[in-house]
Amino acid sequence: MLPKYLLSIAASIFFVMGGVFMKHADGLKAPLPTFLFLCAFAVGAALQSYALRYGDLGVVYVLVLGLEAVLAAILGWQLFDETISVQKLLGVTLIVAGIIFLDTNE
Repeated sequence: MLPKYLLSIAASIFFVMGGVFMKHADGLKAPLPTFLFLCAFAVGAALQSYALRYGDLGVVYVLVLGLEAVLAAILGWQLFDETISVQKLLGVTLIVAGIIFLDTNE
């Protein structure tokens, strides 16, 4: 069970790093950030693939996407000065609750 969580967390981190580089890639115009986001997404996908060996597709997929959403919201706020509204906080809370509910059935 532990590898599923560690691999899912690592995959989420790489996907979010890819998102940060994607934001800097300026629609694929900046070569280095474009290369870095593609590499980060590839590593994230590989880690998620390994995590799927330890859990159901629906659970692991939502776990990775949910963690990625939470991390992206935090990094958007910290790195890009994006606003955090009550609605966004509620959305993130619902995502975390959804992850918990999905994972308890496995």
